[in-house]
Amino acid sequence: MSHINLRGMGVALITPFKKDKSVDYQALARLLDYQIKNGVDYLVVLGTTAETPALSPEERRDIKQFVADHVGGRVPLVVGCGGNCTADVVKEAERVDSSQFDAILSVVPYYNKPSQEGIYQHYSAIAKASPVPVILYNVPGRTGVNMTADTTLRLAADHPGIVAIKEASGNINQMDDIIKHKSDSFSVISGDDGITFPLITLGAIGVISVIGNAFPKEFAKMTRLVLEGDFDAARMIHHRFTDLFSLLFVDGNPAGVKCLLHAMGFIENELRLPLVPTRITTYEKIRKVLDSLN
Repeated sequence: MSHINLRGMGVALITPFKKDKSVDYQALARLLDYQIKNGVDYLVVLGTTAETPALSPEERRDIKQFVADHVGGRVPLVVGCGGNCTADVVKEAERVDSSQFDAILSVVPYYNKPSQEGIYQHYSAIAKASPVPVILYNVPGRTGVNMTADTTLRLAADHPGIVAIKEASGNINQMDDIIKHKSDSFSVISGDDGITFPLITLGAIGVISVIGNAFPKEFAKMTRLVLEGDFDAARMIHHRFTDLFSLLFVDGNPAGVKCLLHAMGFIENELRLPLVPTRITTYEKIRKVLDSLN
């Protein structure tokens, strides 16, 4: 199985749309080049921030191929591969092209609200099927169920192919428990921009970022400074973005970051239902913060 270095900042890519709601591949290409030019460590395609549930199977296939071709090996690529039917996720994982993607990111099954044993069996089946390393993704605010530290540690111990977890539970004690008891071969990644700084000080290795879509250079620098132990310099950058951390999520993700990217001239401010753009009041607040950052 291949190896991926997840240390630093990965970016959970948005999917840009045109005004007619079709995928805007020109904007996606610009965004990919912007990320790579500004020092992103790896990219995550077709995650939550990509509005993946609103994409057709054909669009998901085409986006994966487009990103892989355009990036051309310049940075590692992680592809979202999750769902609430284990058999379907296993089939999708089996088809991942290891020559194009370095790992998969798989979310805890949503809506079904499985038990901890069900979550364990779900991920065990995926780990056995995947030709590339697996990153667990715990985000109970979206899935309706929390994967406990015990389940995470059990999966990491039993399956060498499960190499990390993107933790977005919001429970620092739970994350710290994982960090405290995990093996050296397993990593914890922040799934929340706002807690990246403190979580790295506890032992996390980086972040899969939303704000990095718009500020890859600055947020990657902050992440690296914390990892290097330069806490004062990192804290200064962290505090520059604290207003945006909350604003980007007040009307939901990725509405906030798409609003920000639109204000920066990268994309149209378009989402697919059931998601809608930010409110005008939020847009103006984001523009105000952007002006102050510039």
